[in-house]
Amino acid sequence: MNKLKMSFLTILCSAFFISGCASWNKTQKGAAVGTVAGGAAGAVIGRASDNTALGAIIGAAAGGAAGAVIGRQMDKQAEEIEKSVPDAKVERVGEGIVVEFSSNILFGFDESNLSQDAKKNLDKLVVVLESYADTNIEIQGHTDSKGSEAYNQNLSEQRARMVSRYLSANGVAYSRLNVKGFGETAPRYENDTANGRAQNRRVEFLITANEKMKAEAEKEASN
Repeated sequence: MNKLKMSFLTILCSAFFISGCASWNKTQKGAAVGTVAGGAAGAVIGRASDNTALGAIIGAAAGGAAGAVIGRQMDKQAEEIEKSVPDAKVERVGEGIVVEFSSNILFGFDESNLSQDAKKNLDKLVVVLESYADTNIEIQGHTDSKGSEAYNQNLSEQRARMVSRYLSANGVAYSRLNVKGFGETAPRYENDTANGRAQNRRVEFLITANEKMKAEAEKEASN
C-alpha cells in the first residue's frame, strides 16, 4: 500500500471512530466496520490504539450486509458465553467477540500451567465454541510491566500456547486456533497501580468469522 493510500485509510478510520458510531447498535457496527476498513485498516487501528483485539477483529471483518448477518450470529454467541462462563469478561466488537480472562483465573502467580479452576472455566467455553464451529479463535497472552520485557514476552506466549493446547485437546479443532503473545506491550489498563497490573495480566480470546461463515453470510445477505 503506497503512502497516499495509507494516509487516506488512517484518516478514514479515525473519522469512523470519532463520529457518532458509538450510538450504533452492534449489528450496524458489524455492517460498517468491514466496509470502511478491511484487513489493512485493522492493522492500522490496532497499532494506533494499542488495542490488539480491536485491530485483529476489524482486520477480519467481512463488512456490508454480510457483516450485519455475522454480527447477529456473534450477538447470540456472546450471550451464550456470558451465561456459560460468568468468570469471563465478554465484549462484542464489530463482527467479533473478545473474551477476556484475568490470568489469576487461569494461572497461578508467575506460572503457565493451568489450574483446576481454569480447566473448569475453559471446559464451559469449549461447549459454546464447539456450537459455533465456523469461527476462528486467536488466543492472546498479555502481562503487566513488572519484570524484564523478554521474560514477560516469553510468559505471555507460554500461557497462550497452554490455553490453545487445552482447547485443542478438548474438542476445538486445532485449525481454528492461532496463538500470539504480546508480553507487556499492549496494556489495556494502567500499570502504575496494583489493580491495573492485575488486570493487564490476562488472556484474551478473539472470535471472528471464518471463510465459510463469511460465504454463507454473503449468500444470506444477497437473498
